[in-house]
Amino acid sequence: MFLLLFAFSWIGSINAFLFEICGLISGQLYDRGYVRQLIIGASLLQVVSLFMLSLAKPDQYYQASTYCPSYGSVFLSQGIGSGCAAGLLYIPSMAVVSQYFRKRRELVMTFVASGACLGAVVHPIMLNNTLNGRIGFANGVRASAALISGLLFIACFLIKPRFLPSKASTTFLATAKKCAHDPPYIYGTAGLTIFAVGFYYPLFYLQLDSTMHGLSKTFSFYSLVIMNTSSFVGQLTSGLLVEYFGVPGVLTVSTFAGTVLLFALIGLRTLGSVVVIGILYGYSAGIFQALWAPVLAVLSPDPSDLGARMGISYAFMAVGGLIGPPISGALLTGDYIWWRGAVFNGVRCTISCR
Repeated sequence: MFLLLFAFSWIGSINAFLFEICGLISGQLYDRGYVRQLIIGASLLQVVSLFMLSLAKPDQYYQASTYCPSYGSVFLSQGIGSGCAAGLLYIPSMAVVSQYFRKRRELVMTFVASGACLGAVVHPIMLNNTLNGRIGFANGVRASAALISGLLFIACFLIKPRFLPSKASTTFLATAKKCAHDPPYIYGTAGLTIFAVGFYYPLFYLQLDSTMHGLSKTFSFYSLVIMNTSSFVGQLTSGLLVEYFGVPGVLTVSTFAGTVLLFALIGLRTLGSVVVIGILYGYSAGIFQALWAPVLAVLSPDPSDLGARMGISYAFMAVGGLIGPPISGALLTGDYIWWRGAVFNGVRCTISCR
């Protein structure tokens, strides 16, 4: 079971890595005015990847794996295909919002970002009931893919840039050089990157942690739903908080709270502790997810290179998302030594708060 979990943790890690590293591409294309092309192309890739997941079968050689016969198919469709598509979609869909708002821009961007957590609440419940019901894995995945396809179809019509590409837009190397001489941007990116190493730990391992401590499988599944629901609330309310305290201040407090809760995972034993940690960590994680784009907008004084700056920061964060969950799995070992992962990720996030 441990080897299976460790193998599948790489799917989520690669997905998170590609989600952020693809920002290097989408950020540059956004600055050059290819917003519509990015949205349509990435939407098609996402639809194909999701429907391909439903075709996973154990009798095809390219899907074979020591731990799971359909691991390769899931890795290709969910890890690589869906990760690239989401990465190409995220920056243009977020950055284009900044073109329509000057006042309360950060508030609106947090509302837009909250859609990710809303989906993380709806789809696990939907898939849990369809996959374990009469329609089975293939049709359950297709139903989920059809819902996402419909929403992306609407997005392709609604998302469009307000302004033409700025003539002042610079090349990627020129933007990177400016970033290298911008201390606030460097410190901000470094903090986000270090925090990203530990950020995914509860998202990957809270469900297994609760199961291994004797809680029912049904409740363990819904522990993630509880955390994602709290994240959704956190993302929605983060916009209101930044109105009074500013983006940097709210982001600092949320990362500090998340750090404390990572250490608190050492004491996870009972149903109540899972609920409390899930709600509190989900709320702080939701604020972090909502504000990593607005804080980069705050740290980017020139709107003409906002896409490239976001892409560079996400590329560094991608490294954290790639190495964090597998390292946590390796520290966990087959003996399930839970305090190791909590301490490792807590220490990393403590450094990011500084």
